[in-house]
Amino acid sequence: QVRLLESGGGLVQAGGSLRLSCIASGSIFRVNAMGWYRQVPGNQRELVASVNAGGTTNYIDSVKGRFTISRDNAKNTVYLQMNNLKPEDTAVYYCNADISLNRYAANNYWGQGTQVTVSS
Repeated sequence: QVRLLESGGGLVQAGGSLRLSCIASGSIFRVNAMGWYRQVPGNQRELVASVNAGGTTNYIDSVKGRFTISRDNAKNTVYLQMNNLKPEDTAVYYCNADISLNRYAANNYWGQGTQVTVSS
């Protein structure tokens, strides 16, 4: 069974920084793309940043230059460094990963979410 465990959320003042971590554990053959989503109550979950197995990254425009996604393949871990946080970054942040269980099958997994609150 595969699990994604997130950590690093919290309360921070505008302009501050937080670092989110997400560790994939279980019967993993290979971790493919990994990403961070966020959701505000009443809104759809949106993709914030992603990184594929080769290290190519993508970001939504609103976080470019402020957030950095990275991964440690040896630890099956993805990080999201968030700098210069703004109140509009307040949301529950979810880790997502596409994980191969063997050579032939891959599934998509979600973490439980971690709250990020930015005060003005």
